Amino acid sequence: MFDWDDARIFISAARAGSLSRAARRLGMDPATVGRRVARLETSLKATLIVRSASGLQLTAAGAHFLDSAGRAEGFMVDAGQAGRPDASGGTVRISASEGFGSAILAPALPDLTEIAPDIRIELAANSGFLSPSRREVDLAVTLSAPDAARLSVQPLTNYELALYASPAYLDRCGAPATITALGEHRIVGYVSDLIYAPELRYLDEIMPGLSPALASSSIRAQREILAAGGGIGVLPCFLAGGLVRVLPDEVLLRRRFWLSAHQDVSETTRLKIVQRWLKAVCHAQRGRLSPFSQT
Repeated sequence: MFDWDDARIFISAARAGSLSRAARRLGMDPATVGRRVARLETSLKATLIVRSASGLQLTAAGAHFLDSAGRAEGFMVDAGQAGRPDASGGTVRISASEGFGSAILAPALPDLTEIAPDIRIELAANSGFLSPSRREVDLAVTLSAPDAARLSVQPLTNYELALYASPAYLDRCGAPATITALGEHRIVGYVSDLIYAPELRYLDEIMPGLSPALASSSIRAQREILAAGGGIGVLPCFLAGGLVRVLPDEVLLRRRFWLSAHQDVSETTRLKIVQRWLKAVCHAQRGRLSPFSQT
């Protein structure tokens, strides 16, 4: 039989993606984390993780054990809160896209602490998403509906994107009169081979073959390039404050954010509270998320 404390350390290492990051979170040194994971593997007679240049990679056995151990961890946390009147405390980690997480969710977090002071929020607002199915996060806001097993998935909110440029750029270079004329302008967009979701490949949707002269994997960096007069690019409308919409009659993209949680924890009190808060935030921000919607 394995030691549950070794399993807890393995869960932290698997979620962190490296021994050093897990060690910092656990208050241990990386060598000790590595020894405890190795001891767990010996107990289970299975290799759970392998090291690579990009960090720790789960084996099939490791992914299976992480799913099972993660569920057990969730039940133990809930059991530990059973004596509390509201059982609503604990940590909730949320994964969201960089733009949505930083511009919509982050400014609203202080309100959540007033509503639920016993809940500790960890917001991972990155280029890319962490997965509830792999127990990397409790809740994920994604650009498409995940199809992983054992996830509870629901639509969260619609949002709109459009072409934008700075007033300075348009004064200097003029505004394109047609979509075809975009080919005569400097385009700002994503680095093609670093695009992490097909929903972000919208330049081809606007005009086949349209490609950026200035590219970044970060939507916030793209916004800064545009604000500095770097060219014309697509932005979520909620990030476009101070910029000028280009080709407003021709280009308006609509997308949807989806909210997912692992089924084993989706009905816990703390996740229900945070999910209600997320929906309330999106409702309050609908004028920024979909400013050109007819409904």
